[in-house]
Amino acid sequence: MLNLPSTQSLDVAVPAISADLREVVHSDWRGALPLLKTEGVTLRELRVSDAPALLAMLTTEEVARFISPPPTTVEGFEKFIVWTHEQRTEGRYVCFGIVPAGRTDAVGIIQVRALDKEFGTAEWGFAIGSRFWGTGLFQTAARQVLDFAFKTLPVHRLEARVVVENGRGNGVLNKLGASCEGVLRQSFRKDGTGMDQMLWSIVRRDWMFLNAKPVGLIH
Repeated sequence: MLNLPSTQSLDVAVPAISADLREVVHSDWRGALPLLKTEGVTLRELRVSDAPALLAMLTTEEVARFISPPPTTVEGFEKFIVWTHEQRTEGRYVCFGIVPAGRTDAVGIIQVRALDKEFGTAEWGFAIGSRFWGTGLFQTAARQVLDFAFKTLPVHRLEARVVVENGRGNGVLNKLGASCEGVLRQSFRKDGTGMDQMLWSIVRRDWMFLNAKPVGLIH
């Protein structure tokens, strides 16, 4: 499930974002997000120049039907990107762009937003262009963001709400080791229709245990 802010609330100017954000890894995520690299994909801070690609990728019918309405113009996505930087600076939200190997623009996003003042409980949402469905790209990217959330952010519990009919979204959360805690009835409305959502959670303790490197036996 992806929650994008209403474009009406993003009444901000679009400043030039320094190219220095592209490759520099920062220890203080409030200053700038680190660059997360793994095989086949890079996760990085969104840039205003990503707006055209995000518009093309996230506004298709098959992608947009299960998420909050995305911006409908390049300008709308530019304002959204600036908003993500502002929210990150305030320490309550992060948003990574998903950049496949061989590309320079983001084809999807993964966002994490605080649900409490301490950023201890957070909700994450995601969306990626349909041409990259079934490639394993999103699952690889999601693992990097989960590591970041539990090792760099104060997050100890991460929640996701996914429309029941979104089989791909629910399937990948299950593969990542998330637990389904129940169904939230009529909790998401799209085009005047109420939809049920599955509530998933991953807690830091379980993620660290599942991803701990095995220690060799000493004879």
